[in-house]
Amino acid sequence: MKVCLLVIGKTDTAYLKAGIEEYERRLKFYIPYEMKVIPDIKNARNLTENQQKEKEGELILGQLETSDIVVLLDEKGHEYTSKGFSEFLAQKMLVGTKRLVFVIGGPYGFSEQVYKEAYAKISLSRMTYSHQMVRMIFVEQLYRAMTIQRGEPYHHE
Repeated sequence: MKVCLLVIGKTDTAYLKAGIEEYERRLKFYIPYEMKVIPDIKNARNLTENQQKEKEGELILGQLETSDIVVLLDEKGHEYTSKGFSEFLAQKMLVGTKRLVFVIGGPYGFSEQVYKEAYAKISLSRMTYSHQMVRMIFVEQLYRAMTIQRGEPYHHE
């Protein structure tokens, strides 16, 4: 199984870039992984929230393949423990999922069409984080999940 993290806009902050790169480097020993960055919408200030969500939605949907399992990182999604998230990933591997795509949307969330394409929604916390920070937190949790599956000492219960 390949894991893809699909995001809107590049990561600007140096310390977040460094953290993301560190966990991506570690992940390569466990699972095929890639982060795909969709460029920010041009002239977004001139668009309504709905127009921006629709435009971003079109770009997100354009990156998906028909066999993808799409999971949205959404504040209203299911909250997992790290162990529970590891079990979710293991189950997806077990059933032969080809590509599992996690999506971090723009500042206003997702269009209705993107919600319709989603297999599931996951929330990393009830708190709100910047979209750039969520990237690093998610990649760390993905790495943690892989170490849990292998029984390695990174995660402590």
